[in-house]
Amino acid sequence: MIQEFKDFIAKGNVMDMAVGIIIGAAFTAIVSSLVADLINPIIALFTGGVDFSGWFYVIGGNASDYASIEAATEAGVAVFAIGRFVMAVINFLIIAFVVFLLVKMVNRVKEASEKKEEEAAEEPSGPSQEELLMEIRDALRAQN
Repeated sequence: MIQEFKDFIAKGNVMDMAVGIIIGAAFTAIVSSLVADLINPIIALFTGGVDFSGWFYVIGGNASDYASIEAATEAGVAVFAIGRFVMAVINFLIIAFVVFLLVKMVNRVKEASEKKEEEAAEEPSGPSQEELLMEIRDALRAQN
C-alpha cells in the first residue's frame, strides 16, 4: 500500500498538478492586486468614482436606516448585497480578461520557441540517406 502511494505521488501528473496549484495561488495574488490596485482605479476615473459594493437593499426594513452594509448586518438585518455581487462579477470579468491576455502571451512565446526548435531540426546536418545511397551507387558503378 505504501509503495502504491509512493508510485502515485511520483507520477508526473500529480507533481505537475501540485506545482500548478502552488503557482496558481501565487498568481492569484498578483492578478488580484493588478485588478484592485491598478485597473479598478482607472475604471473609477471613467465611472466618476462609483463604487457598487455599497449598493444594498434591506429585506423587511428600510435601507436608509443604515449607513452601510456592515451597519445593517451588525444590526442583524437581512441584507440583499447586490453591489458586492456586481463588483464580484466585474472583478471576475477583469481577472478573466487579464488571465486570457497572459495565457495568450505565454502561448505566443511557447510557439516561437517551438518554431525555432523545428527550424533547427529541419536543417540538414549532413547528406541525406538518398544522397548517400546515390554516392554508393555511383562509386559501385565507377568500380565496374
